[in-house]
Amino acid sequence: MRTITPPSPAPGAPMADPHDRTTKRLLQCGAIAGPLFVVAFLVQGAVRAHYDPLRHPVSSLALGEHGWIQAATFIVAGLLTLALAVGLRRALKGFWGPALVGVWGLHLVGAGIFTTDPMSGYPPGTPDLLQEYSGLPAELHDLISLVGFAAIPVACVVFAVRFARTRELGWAAYSAASAVAFGTAFVLCNMAFAQNPSLVAYGGLFQRIAVTVWWVFLTLLAVRLARRTPA
Repeated sequence: MRTITPPSPAPGAPMADPHDRTTKRLLQCGAIAGPLFVVAFLVQGAVRAHYDPLRHPVSSLALGEHGWIQAATFIVAGLLTLALAVGLRRALKGFWGPALVGVWGLHLVGAGIFTTDPMSGYPPGTPDLLQEYSGLPAELHDLISLVGFAAIPVACVVFAVRFARTRELGWAAYSAASAVAFGTAFVLCNMAFAQNPSLVAYGGLFQRIAVTVWWVFLTLLAVRLARRTPA
């Protein structure tokens, strides 16, 4: 019986990577995470009674009768972001950038599990700022959030350096600008949530600007790399 062997690839032709399809799907998961998260907090903030998106943090949406929606959003977006971190590791062959994105993803999962304390008068009848934590879950929420948010500007700088080394100067500049924009908005939102009289009414706005800057960066990066990855 004659054995038929498949033809050999032409000299110089790239070999098909069996992992490319997986990498592409992981990056596509990451591209979904940001829009999902942003749309979720915009819709909830618009319809939730007594909730002021300009004043109150996103995490406060996890409080109250329908708080499970935001908690689930945290967890789902976190899992999608962890998939993105794996996809970035495979696509970029680097460690620190994808690892810091993974820290952000883990933070989101943790924020969905551990609920924050009331802040800035939401839910109605609660003080603007508690003098101490109501329990361990709220304390863990803040601790996890501190690590997650701290990872963002560092990740932007890491990506800026990487893109500068590969002479992708547009992306290097965009990464650096994202670090500055995020850092500025994040400092302002923390001052507002500490009940600074001139900023407290806009704490939610500053936080939304900060996280949206980061989500846009991650989404564009995921889409760019997914398009470059052959299926």
